[in-house]
Amino acid sequence: MTPATPTHTAPPRGNLVSAMNWMGGLSLLLFWLPVFGPLIAGAVGGAKAGSVGRAVLATFLPAVMTALMTAGGVAYLTDWVGWGILAGMGVTVWLLAGIGPLLVGAIIGGAFSPRLERTPPD
Repeated sequence: MTPATPTHTAPPRGNLVSAMNWMGGLSLLLFWLPVFGPLIAGAVGGAKAGSVGRAVLATFLPAVMTALMTAGGVAYLTDWVGWGILAGMGVTVWLLAGIGPLLVGAIIGGAFSPRLERTPPD
């Protein structure tokens, strides 16, 4: 007799949207810790992402999306695309200027996420 093999597959580890929400929420809650707040938020978000690649994407994607929405909104309100592009570039630089500790924390959290994974008891 051969041993039974499980018919179900494990769900994919990590969720990009969940990681972005955790990073954003904890960054807002821990704003009073200048370097360690974003570092902690990045580590938790990176662990929620499940891998380093998804953690880095979860770090940069909100900044890019916010810049695109700002560019579109300003271009719509001013009726000139040039102001929208200028505002979008300004927002991108502003958001990416403070992303260092968040990125470092995300890389650390993403690297340690496989080790943090819970395994069901036998």
